[in-house]
Amino acid sequence: MFNSLHEECGVFGIFENKTTYVSQTVYLALYALQHRGQEACGIAVNDDGVFSHYKGGGLVPDVFSHKRLHSLGKGNMAIGHVRYSTTGGKDMGNIQPLVIRHIKGNLALCHNGNLVNADEIRKGFELSGGIFHGTSDTEAIAYSIVSNRLKCKTTEEAVEKTMGVIKGAYSCIVMTATKMIAFRDPNGFRPLCIGKTADGAICVSSESCALDTIGAEFVRDVQPGEIVVISNEGVQSIKTHCAEKSSICVFEYIYFARPDSVIDGASVQHARMRAGRFLAKEHPVEADIVIGVPDSGLDAALGYSQESGIPYGIGFIKNRYIGRSFIQPSQEQREDAVKIKLNTIKENIAGKRVIMIDDSIVRGTTCARIVRLLREAGAKEVHMRVSAPPFRHPCYFGTDIDSSDYLIACRHNTVEEIANVIGVDSLGYLSVEATHKIAEGAKVKFCDGCFTGTYPLPVPEQTSKNKFDQKLGNFADYYQTLD
Repeated sequence: MFNSLHEECGVFGIFENKTTYVSQTVYLALYALQHRGQEACGIAVNDDGVFSHYKGGGLVPDVFSHKRLHSLGKGNMAIGHVRYSTTGGKDMGNIQPLVIRHIKGNLALCHNGNLVNADEIRKGFELSGGIFHGTSDTEAIAYSIVSNRLKCKTTEEAVEKTMGVIKGAYSCIVMTATKMIAFRDPNGFRPLCIGKTADGAICVSSESCALDTIGAEFVRDVQPGEIVVISNEGVQSIKTHCAEKSSICVFEYIYFARPDSVIDGASVQHARMRAGRFLAKEHPVEADIVIGVPDSGLDAALGYSQESGIPYGIGFIKNRYIGRSFIQPSQEQREDAVKIKLNTIKENIAGKRVIMIDDSIVRGTTCARIVRLLREAGAKEVHMRVSAPPFRHPCYFGTDIDSSDYLIACRHNTVEEIANVIGVDSLGYLSVEATHKIAEGAKVKFCDGCFTGTYPLPVPEQTSKNKFDQKLGNFADYYQTLD
């Protein structure tokens, strides 16, 4: 496990009614979705059935120079992806979009989520002679679509059959020679929405903030289980897999999504403020200032302040040139990394009773270092409030929580013990009941399996072990030196 949660992936696609440099639009959209994945990115462009693509490790502006974007050429549709690996590790062969050439034509695929039966699907194809080039769930989806395409008249029919086999979380965009097809798992674990530009281009995006960036109008969310087919004939909706039960990951509202996004009818920023308000009701404490840990703790801190009447203030300044917390080779360098990323405003902290709001406590080590920064800045008291319940169980649907062994809430029996470990005067978590109320106006229900251990889908027992063993192999040295 890591010290903090990590983002998922972000997908974007655009279908134009003319040939243009669509890769530039996708580039801007991926920039807006960068928070969902910072390890790698890629873009595939379709020019009348001829595909060009490029992908690489790193941030969007590092991978795509102006020259590189221009080299992708013109087209009438394109898809793009930003990646954070939850399965498949950091193998460069797993960077998306996956571009496949098969007997029925070219196909490109972007995927956000995690399958719980990917190993089973993969094994079936391998026993039949299939050759996989990477280790991600996405390749299992692509193989399934291509296999079904040989037996179906259209790609959307192949997607429909594939959705009857794959289980878990997936929000996907498929690009063929003539169509762009978006589909979302029946539970709707990960977000997906549709937009439209002023000149009539249709867009599909993980979040609405990317639509805003390119000047597109939000049209609607892709419904859980829905297949949306975009072609020169217009937009077609297939709802054979739509079910009444939905279970979007509640952490899309608490942490993953950008605050300016609207997901399934609910404002992310508003949801975080409501979480803070509920925290103030459930865990009041006398204090002089309420601060948030940037970035996802800020809105919750504002909500806590408004509900409690305790003044809101800025306690930390975040270095905007630092992305996700990075691994350093020594303990001393990891201590320095926290100070590089965050610095306190001592004038707002010194001599005060501080309420610090954050979105989660995973392992607890980073949290303890942040608390220590407040103590060093002269805080008289530090009371921590968390805008989510304690993590006690693994996630199998894309969130980077693979093993309970490294969760602080599993290693310590009480909230008081956890408070003592991270060095705060008091600690309060948002209740599970309140968590289900934060996304006011949401058209979906939520998955809270990482809090309760109750999952909306059956989960094979070996899934967690396989994922954890792989990640443990990648980061064994890191784990051994943390404590």
